[in-house]
Amino acid sequence: MFIEPSASTTIARLINSPYYRHDSSWCSCYTVKCYNTIQYNTIHYSVQWWSEEERWLCRVKVNSEQNALRDLKLQKMSRAKADEDEYWNSSKFTLAFTFDEEDDDYTRLKESKKAVNSISALADEDDDDDDVEKVSWSGEPVGSISWSVKETASKLRPAGDSRELGFPKISASPSLPKNNSVYSLSSLFKAKTKVGGMLSSSDSFSDTPARHYAPELRKPKCEYKDYISNWSPQETILKMQQGKVVSLERFQSLQDKMLLLDKAVDGHDGNIITAILIYLKRSLCKEVLFRELVGRETALRHYIHYLKESGEQKVLLDLFRALGRTEDEALLQYKHHLAITDENKRRDFLKTCLGLPFSPEDSLHVQDHYTLLERQIIIEENDKQVERTGQSDVFKRFPRKASILNMPLITTLYYSCFYHYSEPEGTYSSPANIRRTFKLAEKQYFLTALAARAKLKAWTDVDSLFTTRNWLGFTKKKSPVAFQRVLDILHKNNAPVQVLEVYVNLLEDLELKINMAHKFKCHDVIINTYRDTKDKKQLLGYQKKFDMSSAEHKKIADVLNNSQIRWKN
Repeated sequence: MFIEPSASTTIARLINSPYYRHDSSWCSCYTVKCYNTIQYNTIHYSVQWWSEEERWLCRVKVNSEQNALRDLKLQKMSRAKADEDEYWNSSKFTLAFTFDEEDDDYTRLKESKKAVNSISALADEDDDDDDVEKVSWSGEPVGSISWSVKETASKLRPAGDSRELGFPKISASPSLPKNNSVYSLSSLFKAKTKVGGMLSSSDSFSDTPARHYAPELRKPKCEYKDYISNWSPQETILKMQQGKVVSLERFQSLQDKMLLLDKAVDGHDGNIITAILIYLKRSLCKEVLFRELVGRETALRHYIHYLKESGEQKVLLDLFRALGRTEDEALLQYKHHLAITDENKRRDFLKTCLGLPFSPEDSLHVQDHYTLLERQIIIEENDKQVERTGQSDVFKRFPRKASILNMPLITTLYYSCFYHYSEPEGTYSSPANIRRTFKLAEKQYFLTALAARAKLKAWTDVDSLFTTRNWLGFTKKKSPVAFQRVLDILHKNNAPVQVLEVYVNLLEDLELKINMAHKFKCHDVIINTYRDTKDKKQLLGYQKKFDMSSAEHKKIADVLNNSQIRWKN
């Protein structure tokens, strides 16, 4: 190759070299040694002097191993490109993938390949020596890939660029100008600096920032929210049943909202119905919503239940008032007493509730509630004073564990039977007065009084509960409940055997009497029953369960030795 001399520092270095010797007209060929200031590679040059044209003409023979490596890489690229073309052209599809001919990067690649192929042609044009090549001032062979890329970049450089003219500077990773497209052939290569400073052929086509461009993939449709779609009421309900997130804000007209509610009711899904009702409550005024719910019983029930669970008492009262449901409105106001903790304030509130439009049955319950609370307040104040002064023995033996206030009616009766059983009927704390005031049934009063007096071991009071007197003056034990249940209550309160035997004998069923006697170990009842039934065999078998010295064994022996009894076996 030929170098154009222009007072270059490189030529000056050749002249000043100790290996250089000058003749008059011709300078015989001398071998000189110099260093490339950019790539720092050792290269051998052959220099000739042409005096008649007063300038230097240098023919350089390049023996660098890097040139051979470069040619080898170019051949590999050519073979790889041929293999790719063959692969794409042999595809079974009719429309195989091809690069666009209008792609600027691909066009420049072809131009670079042509420049590479023209190197041999340029070398053949030299008549003197086939091994002589032209090099630029930067030391790069003219016609190489990197030289072509730099020439193209310099031509495309804008006019206002104020870069230094003169010797072109070799960039570590020269790049081609990119077009507006985000895809380029250069994104297939990476800029890699080879050992020794030489750039490979693929380095010439890499972008300055080593970026890889990938196509932006669109998200699958399943990831997009359904609420951005324009669904119909039926489709919206279906998506809600599938658990999708939907927007109800697009239903603006009253007709669309009611149609959406009707479709939700047809779907028979309470959660969806409640969700639609919450949206209607937020987007409609109360009067309009109440009017529309009148003819929709299912939706109305769900809405009432939602208001109860959420504790929106005021809205619920307005709804009952708008629907004309006065009893429900009164009951809702009555339930407000549960939030009042002070007993006197609760009593006053219940007194105001007496005038509410309750049903006849509910009105009696509210009246009884007010009367009972008022009576409990009086009993509580009196018992506190009696317990504090210690005037009653029962309060000493069984101190109170809790207050009687706000207790149910049966609990109040049990309390009265426990602490005030003997009081006259005229007092508020008398059990008889409570029974008469609240019209308690005989069975309710009997079981409550029996449990209270058996707890105190007051067996005389227990016996008086069963004793009745007929019109002739005779007494008889009678119970409004079965004696079997009475025995269970007495046995639970540790009643003695003598007390239990009395009520076991009152059982009319013979087999039940024997079973209950065995259960509560009433031996006399069993012996007398076998004697009355004249069952000697059963009596002998029962005698074997006792010791000979026991009272039961002796009693059975006396019964067996009685000659007046005619045994049946």
